[in-house]
Amino acid sequence: MNPPEIQLEGHRVRIGCDVVALDDIANSLISFGDRFLAKIYTAAEVATCDGPNRLARLAARFAAKEATMKAFARPDAAFVPLEIEVVSSDHLPRLRLSGSAAQLAGAQNWQEVSLSITHADCHAAAVVVAVCAK
Repeated sequence: MNPPEIQLEGHRVRIGCDVVALDDIANSLISFGDRFLAKIYTAAEVATCDGPNRLARLAARFAAKEATMKAFARPDAAFVPLEIEVVSSDHLPRLRLSGSAAQLAGAQNWQEVSLSITHADCHAAAVVVAVCAK
């Protein structure tokens, strides 16, 4: 199922959301360790997640990457998780796209992107909203 598109005058809005079980991230870390981190997260993301809530922060960033892929609504596209990075700006999470993810955002005329991430004891979630020019 494709994410819904909301119509605004002269624009399209794309939405993606994802929920991740913290246990899934923990199992990946146990099974693959640093290989998992290096494949999914940038060095800056790993550094940002250090501390007592490491697992929840990693899970929230994983959910953000998945939500971004869903907002593109391109199940045929091969995404590289490292090209979708969660950064902080004024204490708010933001997306930094590079490589093929940035090219696809350009092709789809993404103009503004908002990201919301959250986590609880057992799950993390993310919502991405992209405003695109028609």
